[in-house]
Amino acid sequence: MKVLISQPMKGLTTEEINKNRKAVVEKLEAEGHEVIDSVFEDFQEANFKNIPLAYLAKSLELIAKEADQVVFMKGWRTARGCILEHQCCLDYGVKVLYL
Repeated sequence: MKVLISQPMKGLTTEEINKNRKAVVEKLEAEGHEVIDSVFEDFQEANFKNIPLAYLAKSLELIAKEADQVVFMKGWRTARGCILEHQCCLDYGVKVLYL
């Protein structure tokens, strides 16, 4: 199953984001899941007026194109992007899991 991880990212470095998700990625991969990379290191921010919205759009695109399920990590309820991803999953029938 292809899984996307939704996690709080605002104010964190790429290293901190990857550190926070490491155990979840390892658990999912050990269970045989393919984890979709949702840490967009090569994203071209300069092309957008609203960068947070552009990141959300990219994440939703991956959910729509590739994800069989979205895993929501601790803290998702206080991160606006995660909240919106969660609502989209519920409204459009994408499976969710909470870790």
